[in-house]
Amino acid sequence: MKDVRKLKLEELNRIDLSEFKNIDKIPIVIVLDSIRSGLNVGSIFRTSDAYLIQKMCLCGITSTPPHKEILKTAIGANNSVDWEYYENSELAIEELKKQNYVIIGIEQTNNSIEIESFKVDTSSKYAIVLGNEVEGIHENLLPLIDTFIEIKQYGTKHSLNVSVCAGIIIHAFAKHFHAK
Repeated sequence: MKDVRKLKLEELNRIDLSEFKNIDKIPIVIVLDSIRSGLNVGSIFRTSDAYLIQKMCLCGITSTPPHKEILKTAIGANNSVDWEYYENSELAIEELKKQNYVIIGIEQTNNSIEIESFKVDTSSKYAIVLGNEVEGIHENLLPLIDTFIEIKQYGTKHSLNVSVCAGIIIHAFAKHFHAK
């Protein structure tokens, strides 16, 4: 492996912002339910850009661009990924339901499905709801959500950072759409 080298940026063949805006996105919307940290929001923007997510719904106390913490971790993805702000997550979910999105909550509930057992249907559109770093998804949203998914964990902690969770979930869903 002595001939291994990192690729230069120009060798990565990345698309530019105008190409990104015009390329078909996968039918996934990320709903952020009162995320406290702008750094987490920026990281989720960046992951959403990487996987061609359709858009993000920033709800409740979730910071919106150009918040400095978002800009720090998004490194420009806040300009590529479409986003909308909603006063509360209920409004966003109700709007997405009208557009026939399957609403998926990422939460540990009494009837959550482990991510490995969930079958992604690439003919469906999904809205993935991620909850607050401390409280998770607000209780009032639970009846609005079609299915709950959790990421099985093996250590002593009962949760992952929301941006890490988003990366795992987005990858798990997106790989099915990009394989099509």
